[in-house]
Amino acid sequence: MSQLQNPSKLPGPFLIPAAWKGNELFQREDWLIKLNADHLHDLQEALHAITSENLSFDQITVERFPLPRLGPVLHQIQDRLEHGSGACQLKGLPVDNYSAAERESLFYLISIHLGTPVSQSATGEKVFHVRDEGFQVGQAQARGPNTRKRLSFHTDRCDVIGFLCIQQAVSGGDNQLVSSVSLFNEMRERWPDLTKVLMQPFYYLRHNVDTGNQKPYCQQPIFSIQEGHFAGSFLRVLIERAYAAPDLPEMTQAQQDAMNQLEALAESPKMSVKFRQEPGDLLFLNNWVTFHRRDDFQDADEPNLKRHLLRAWLSVPNSRPLNPMFADNYGNTAAGSIRGGMQPTH
Repeated sequence: MSQLQNPSKLPGPFLIPAAWKGNELFQREDWLIKLNADHLHDLQEALHAITSENLSFDQITVERFPLPRLGPVLHQIQDRLEHGSGACQLKGLPVDNYSAAERESLFYLISIHLGTPVSQSATGEKVFHVRDEGFQVGQAQARGPNTRKRLSFHTDRCDVIGFLCIQQAVSGGDNQLVSSVSLFNEMRERWPDLTKVLMQPFYYLRHNVDTGNQKPYCQQPIFSIQEGHFAGSFLRVLIERAYAAPDLPEMTQAQQDAMNQLEALAESPKMSVKFRQEPGDLLFLNNWVTFHRRDDFQDADEPNLKRHLLRAWLSVPNSRPLNPMFADNYGNTAAGSIRGGMQPTH
């Protein structure tokens, strides 16, 4: 495989807090926050009002529930997700103490202090259940988070993705994170020719559950720079579906090589970290500076013991500007705009 010897014609490297490698993430002060008694008291008071008044998600707002002691912590997390490591884990929400509806309300309440939840499906879901739904390969409803299979490194269609772990799998299902900023820097240094390929537009086929989207495909880069801001975005399954479509061009060997090298680099222990979410752990990731994936897993037979997470897609008010090519998938590419998610069908 040929390599260019002059990476200086590429932008970067980006020597920013989000450019961590491997276990460096676990040493960052913004990675781990433990919920204390004051934080949980804020949540309990808010939950009492939410349940007693039977409030819907649309009625749960930051103005109504400012969370006096936890709110400032969440505001700091919002800032650090954009300007720090791009990844934060909160531990200690006692999920076993709450009903299913209460867990959803608490997760939604915490999430809105970070950003605006956007739809994760054509039905307008703001809180999505990540669990094996038993769909078979080829079923229209099937999507990666609703299976037990191993997921490859990817990003989701939002600024920040959030998870709340309700129940672990019997085995497997570990999380893996990598800094896409560090991937870019390393690719730029070692494989600048392939990095240039990753900065060109790739075709993406419309997701099979994205039925509110009128466009059958779009184009966007994997690595991009807009007004000096880095952005990484990658979902290989939709890229490969696009290039397999009869009315779109075939994938070039350079595109195949670039994605293969990117994924191999992401998998290396030098670059990525692996951990296991415990029940009550919340995880928030900036999709523009991190890629994430999950191992395959084995479930228990009992329904209440099956692996189960709640997921939110958030548009955040302190987001970066994006390359205009992201408009087809995100709607608005301006910094701080409401963007991302799937358009509900009408």
